[in-house]
Amino acid sequence: MSENKTVVVIFSQQSLFREGIEHSLHSVDNMEISGFSVVDEGVMSKIDSLAPDVAIIDLDVPSDSGFTLAQRIKQLLPSIGIVALTSNPSDEQLFQALKGQASAYNSKEITANELAVVIKRVAAGEHPINEGLLNRPSVADQVLQQFQELSRRNGGTDRFISPLTTRETEILSYIARGLLNKQIAATLGISEQTIKNHVTSILRKLNANARTEAVVVAIKQGLITIQ
Repeated sequence: MSENKTVVVIFSQQSLFREGIEHSLHSVDNMEISGFSVVDEGVMSKIDSLAPDVAIIDLDVPSDSGFTLAQRIKQLLPSIGIVALTSNPSDEQLFQALKGQASAYNSKEITANELAVVIKRVAAGEHPINEGLLNRPSVADQVLQQFQELSRRNGGTDRFISPLTTRETEILSYIARGLLNKQIAATLGISEQTIKNHVTSILRKLNANARTEAVVVAIKQGLITIQ
């Protein structure tokens, strides 16, 4: 965030929708909003100069161009948080949003206040999208299946090596809620390096290649729940 302001960019071909979000969010303290209807090299250059914290992407566009845009933005600015909005939430879209590294995935039925909260969480480095895994078991299955396939290609073996400790389970629960290592460290009153060490151990014990896979495995095995 620049100078305590959350810089947000909105992408939608629907002018009324885009302008509605801009109007709603302009009343939120410490939030700077810019909206775009088309994506070209000029816009991408402008995004680079704006260095936004969060990009809101309208998925109600032809084909998979919304996810393609998300990938382009993440390549340009890896630290940016992506909030994907859709008129027709589905398990397949949620799965694609997870693959596309979106931090949040919400229906357009979301209120302005709720969207502001989501944006602030994403700007703080959280991933509210993980919370959808508990209520969408088919998506968790897809994510798990994909990671298992990658694991097999990389010579992965048994899924569990040894049980998690109480502290590791606690840390994994925070990861499932979207917290970053430094946020977990501050909450638990221990060093960020200690958290990193625990995360490495968690991934090894669950034979997971990534934090999202570890969350999915732990949820399906009943090791953690998302409140």
